[in-house]
Amino acid sequence: MDDLTQRTTGAAAACPACHHKATPRSAELKHDVSCRINRTIGQLNGIKAMVEEDRYCGDVLTQLAAVESAVKAISREVMQDHLETCVVEQIQAGDTEVVDEVMRLFKKFM
Repeated sequence: MDDLTQRTTGAAAACPACHHKATPRSAELKHDVSCRINRTIGQLNGIKAMVEEDRYCGDVLTQLAAVESAVKAISREVMQDHLETCVVEQIQAGDTEVVDEVMRLFKKFM
């Protein structure tokens, strides 16, 4: 097992399916993503209330579209971090199979 593999799996030894980043996310990224997720959770709670209050379907759908857009923005931010850290590190360590993983991830978002 090479050093990169040990660093990315060592913390998750109790859970073989879990992976951890070799390079931790910046405090700024964590804060931004956390704020965006919390805001999205708030939006979802608002939509839930709209449904329970029998609000107009078009208004509910508009809010759902806004949540979908917010989640996609969060995904793009995490994907950029993934490309700039995890993927670069794995390629530098000689693991070009990570390109296949990235392509599978891109397909999920298209």
